[in-house]
This record gives sequence, structure tokens and C-alpha cells, in this order.
Amino acid sequence: MSEVFDKLHEECGVVAIYGHKEAANLAYLSLHALQHRGQESAGIVSADGKQTHVQKGMGHVADVFTPAVLGELHGNLAIGHTRYSTAGDSGPLNAQPFAVTCNKGQIAVAHNGNITNAAELRADLEAAGSIFQASSDTEVILHLIALSRERTLSGALREALLQLEGAFSLVFLAEDRIIVARDPHGFRPLSLGQMELSGGHVCSVFASETCAFDLIGATYLNEVEPGEMIIVGPEGMTRERYTPARNRAQCVFEHVYFSRPDSIVFGRSVQESREKMGRLLAREHPVEADIVVPVPDSGVAAALGYADEAGIPFRQALIRNHYVGRTFIEPSQTIRDFGVKLKLNPVRNLLEGKRVVLVDDSIVRGTTSRKIIRMVRAAGAREVHMRISCPPVIAPCFYGVDTPDKSELIGANHDVEEIRRFVEADTLAYLSIENLREAVQDNGNRRYCYACYTGEYPTDVTPMEALIAARRRG
Repeated sequence: MSEVFDKLHEECGVVAIYGHKEAANLAYLSLHALQHRGQESAGIVSADGKQTHVQKGMGHVADVFTPAVLGELHGNLAIGHTRYSTAGDSGPLNAQPFAVTCNKGQIAVAHNGNITNAAELRADLEAAGSIFQASSDTEVILHLIALSRERTLSGALREALLQLEGAFSLVFLAEDRIIVARDPHGFRPLSLGQMELSGGHVCSVFASETCAFDLIGATYLNEVEPGEMIIVGPEGMTRERYTPARNRAQCVFEHVYFSRPDSIVFGRSVQESREKMGRLLAREHPVEADIVVPVPDSGVAAALGYADEAGIPFRQALIRNHYVGRTFIEPSQTIRDFGVKLKLNPVRNLLEGKRVVLVDDSIVRGTTSRKIIRMVRAAGAREVHMRISCPPVIAPCFYGVDTPDKSELIGANHDVEEIRRFVEADTLAYLSIENLREAVQDNGNRRYCYACYTGEYPTDVTPMEALIAARRRG
């Protein structure tokens, strides 16, 4: 289920910088590193101690932030956001960060996740007279802060956070400080790092993934803990629990697919997890074959693990075109499977006459997998054995992943043999839930959320299910 195709999408990536004269430029570079987490819109808000400066728009990071635009973002602190919509419509009004002026001053917020009780909170706020400009669940947080009787921003935020349910990793900006917070279950990742500056000064940085730190030369320190709020301001850094941590429910799909393999997420190397998934998959579902081929890019690490464990040569026999935009015009209905052909091309001399193990990270609807298998066969493969480095996806996510309705999930409505016939593979096998747990070192710890594979949700999601059903009806 290569990331260039129709599949699950994570909502966004967030970044925060405090204490650097080029804070906005560092936020811009960090968003480049997090571009894979959202290609719909991008935004940065900076502050210079007196006022905030906002720049955001639709499109990729490089499209939104020209040198002239970045030149308008003054100050030594900034937050940034790159978005793929899960809650709320696609459009400029929902581009983040959201910035407002209220009784707590000029503030801005960027959010990764999904607030599952946002509909009820919004209804209550509107009944009390609040006016909303966007349809994103993130805007609810700003209204809760503005209505709080707490005098400080940190106090108002603490009060607002206690009213939220679901998944959220949040970065806030005020005129002179950055505040970050993570939900008590720890669904979505958020890491803390620092940069050593001249004169003994330290710049604090926060990001959804540590690959953002690597690009700007920051050192990864640790995670923002579930239920933790960190305030960085003129007085230094303060870490506190705004609520006790609950049962951990870190999104395992971050390690299966979302995160870049060069990141440390939830304190663990993503590359290490994926290679382990491939190794365990080879032990669990071996097959006689000539080559192991990944579906790029997200299948590469698991395919490396599978090939090494099975002793079968690894070959990159599918080449990805990295310069294809998110939308394109199909020239004719007569060109079959045009979308896949635009983004992937087979290396025929590697595939001709070969028995191929095709490794991918997941199957959602199955249509893309079938197109890829047909492409591999058309290039001369004698057999195609598909191996998936996670269990079947059988349930939608309500915590920041844009999964299809259950009726559209092939794993929820068909057994493995039926899916094999649909995707036209010679054999098909998935990694078991037990081996997935082992791959992310979660044996007995229960630190991850596996709801998309089990249908067992760590929180009450009934309100969110009703909201999604209403949106699809109307």
C-alpha cells in the first residue's frame, strides 16, 4: 500500500521552535521533513515578543513558503503545520495553525490527531454564542481557551485540555512562549529536542517526528509524555502533568506506515520496527521465490527484513516517480490503470520469468494492490506472492487516520482467500497481530493502539461514529 496511492492518510505534522533568531526558517525546514504527513496545506505562525505573524496556504510546503513569504515571519519562536484533512473539510479556512486575538492575547495552535467529542463541544459553544469560521475540530480548542476564566494562557489551556477526548498532540504559540501538550493516551507522537547555540543559549524544538530534528541539526532528547504539558518561555522550560496518564494507546500504524523510517517514534526506531516486521513475516509465511520486491516507499524496510530472513535476493524492481503531484488528468479511459503507471514503473529484466514476493505495508480497499500485481505480471513475472507486514485492516480509525468506512475495507468484509482472488495474487499472507506486537516490542506491555486491526477501541468513539455517519449522509 505505497504512500503514493489511495490509502490511509494521517492528518498532519506539527513543529514548534523556541529561542532561535531564524525560528520561522527552522520551522519551514522541519515541515519539509514532515511533508509526508500531509500535502494539502501548510502554515507557520511566528512571534517576536510583541505580536504574531501568520502565513499559510494550500499546497506543499515549498509552494506556500517562498523567500518573500518567509521574510514576513519575524521573531525567535514559531509553530508550523502540514495537513491532510481527517476532521473538517478541505480548504483554506481549515489550514493551520489557527491564530486569534482574544482575552488571553494573540495565540495560535496547530494540532495532530482527532478530538472525538469535538461535535458536542462545538454544539455547546455555538449555543452559548461562539462563532466558528472553520469546520476543523482544532478551532474548538481556541474557543475553550478564550472562554476560560483562568487568567493565564497555561491555566486556560489546562482547563481546555481536560474537556477534550480522543487524540491530540498540540503546539501553541503566544507572543513570548511555546506550549505543547499530548493527550493522556499518547495516540499521536510528539518529540522534544534542542539545539546548542553560541553563548551557551539553547533552542528548544518539538516535532511529530525526529527526522525534522536531523534536518535542522537538533538533538533528540525524549518524548512529550502522554498527559504532559511543556511550557517554554523567558523563564525557561516547565514540564508538568495536566492530567494523569491513562492506558497507553500509541498508534501502531506510525511504525507500520506513517512515519519516515529514519525517525524515532514513541522512543523506537521506525526502520528497526519495519525490518523486524519483515523478518517475522518471512518466518510466519515463507514461500519459494526468486526475488523479494518492495512496493515503494513504505514497503522497502519490511521487504529488506523479509529478504534477509528468507535468504532470497532483494530487488527494487518497482521504481517510483517522486515528481508526481497529488492530482493529474487522465488522458483517456483507454489507458488502463493510468494512475498506478504514472507513479510506479516495473524493471522488466528483473521480473521476467521470476517468482516474486511482493511486500507492502497494508491493503485497504485492494484496488491498488490488484493494479500493482497486474503490472508485475505484465512485466513478465511467473508468480506473484503478496506479503503484508501488518494484519488485515478491519475497522476505521477515529484518532487521526482517514480510513474508509468499514463497508469499504476489504479486510472487514472478506477473508484472506477472497482478498487473494480479488488482488489476483498466487498467494497472500498477512503478519499476525502477535508478531506485530513483537516487532514494536509491545509484548505484554499494551502500549499501542491496534483498533484498526481488532475493532477494539481504547476510548468511547460512539459520538465520533455518529458524526462521521451524519457527514456521509449529508
